[in-house]
Amino acid sequence: MPVRHLLATAAAAVLLAGLALATPAAAHVLAQPEPVGSYTLTAGRAWSMVGGALGLAGAVAGGLALARSTGRIGNGDGRRGAIAALVAGPAGVVVGGLVVAAAEGGPGTGYGIVGGYISLVIGLVATALGGLVLARSRRSSTSSGGGTA
Repeated sequence: MPVRHLLATAAAAVLLAGLALATPAAAHVLAQPEPVGSYTLTAGRAWSMVGGALGLAGAVAGGLALARSTGRIGNGDGRRGAIAALVAGPAGVVVGGLVVAAAEGGPGTGYGIVGGYISLVIGLVATALGGLVLARSRRSSTSSGGGTA
């Protein structure tokens, strides 16, 4: 296994472990005892923005990797973008899920529930794009180099 793959895997593991350890603290911080204004940045809204940014980064990476794998952009198979989408997408889903699970009120209460659902959807799209590109690159590598004549 190349060193860069090992470092990327270790970074992803540290990120997911940090999210797992931050779950109880995030649930405590997300609890809002009083009503807040429409433009107030609460902890729930901030976490939903983080989840949305992670999901959006994964979706962009997955979309670019998909365009690269079809030959529209560049001349590669897009595996790096697919892996980036498969790391950032589930991270966005986890953060969005935590926000939705910790929310005690509906839209407009400051818990970030709308942003949590949006980051869930965007993270799922990023994961699907990354999986599609990775499956496409595996198919093309096995079909082009597998036979002997």
